[in-house]
Amino acid sequence: MKTFEKNYKISFLPKRYNGPKIAIRAAVRYNKCREVSAMLLIVLLLLLVLPLLLAALVLFLVCPGLPRASLRKPFVGRSYAHRGLFGVQQSPPENSLPAFAAAARNGYGIELDVQFTEDRKLVVFHDDTLDRMTSVPGGVQNTPWPVVSALPLAGSGEHTPLFTEVLQTVAKANPDTPLIVEIKSRYEYRGRYLVELCRAVLAALKTYPGPYCIESFDPRVVRLIRIMAPGVVRGQLVDSYRNHRIYGTKALPAYLLSHCFGNLLARPDFIAWCPDKRNWAVRLCAALGAMMVMWTAMPDHDIARLERDNDAVIFQWYEAEPKYK
Repeated sequence: MKTFEKNYKISFLPKRYNGPKIAIRAAVRYNKCREVSAMLLIVLLLLLVLPLLLAALVLFLVCPGLPRASLRKPFVGRSYAHRGLFGVQQSPPENSLPAFAAAARNGYGIELDVQFTEDRKLVVFHDDTLDRMTSVPGGVQNTPWPVVSALPLAGSGEHTPLFTEVLQTVAKANPDTPLIVEIKSRYEYRGRYLVELCRAVLAALKTYPGPYCIESFDPRVVRLIRIMAPGVVRGQLVDSYRNHRIYGTKALPAYLLSHCFGNLLARPDFIAWCPDKRNWAVRLCAALGAMMVMWTAMPDHDIARLERDNDAVIFQWYEAEPKYK
């Protein structure tokens, strides 16, 4: 019996009682598990909330202005002659008084471009430079009005008109002609210059009896129109990312401009989009109620589709229906 007890001692407690230490270790492990669980929950919430916050931010940046159906009504369903009604052979020349008069007489709306000369005369001329239409080098904004006015357009007897002359010509031909007026701008133009340019355009348009709206590729210009004339329909011209890159725009500005991030400043009533496939931002603007304008429809485009998908179409070099909706 003694041998058995010596060799097989049975004890119901360990030699060193570790109960408190075990409890502490368990508590530490429990707290660590809670911390890990809390961190996992936070990460999960961030994964769920951050995309929503990002989507809300993008929506805020890209969102157009609130739909103003009564103001946009005169412009919807119309075809707009780009730079007036002219042919491939420039007869009459683009942006000439006969081209604008012809467009108005045929019941078309008109899309035209305005910019300052060196001496701050407001002229109707599409390009930044004179050479394509006049064969004389130099920028419009760097050339005084007496020189610009003396240059024949495309070798014809017509000359670059003042904006006020165009308004008078169109009003005489058809005073109900709707106008889309593009204000030309450049990156190097700054505050006061842009303010004076917008003021000159708005002042001239006060004399026009028909409906008009204003657009620009420059969100700063559209913002100024929003501030100076909130009752005037305003539009953001948008080109594709691909075209911006072709023209030499850097990647980030090209993306921001082509995806309507300038809407934060402008809150436009309409988006004027190019013939390329609409990107996600342009589709979003359309879904949010922006009026959609297409520029510029050419004879080789699917005209029926463009008219179906857009509220207004700016066209060139084909016989369009004046009102297609």
